[in-house]
Amino acid sequence: MTQYLTAIDGTTCIGCGRCFKVCSREHLYGVEDAGEILGARNGEDDDFDGELNRMIIVVDHAGRCIGCGACVRVCPKKCQTHVAAD
Repeated sequence: MTQYLTAIDGTTCIGCGRCFKVCSREHLYGVEDAGEILGARNGEDDDFDGELNRMIIVVDHAGRCIGCGACVRVCPKKCQTHVAAD
């Protein structure tokens, strides 16, 4: 049964962008979650100020999903919600 992407859990998504990269339908995009801070990188970059706003991927046009399943295969966090068509 074909399953369609309808949502991504913003509390679980790590913003890796893998789903965005494999989606051919242009219904995903990344946003900055300014309330979430990842923390310091332990001095790896001199210009890093110790705070990094968390990026997440969100569903913009759920109706564009064709149910190919590429996004679910590449998601390391399994944070997506897929549903069958009515």
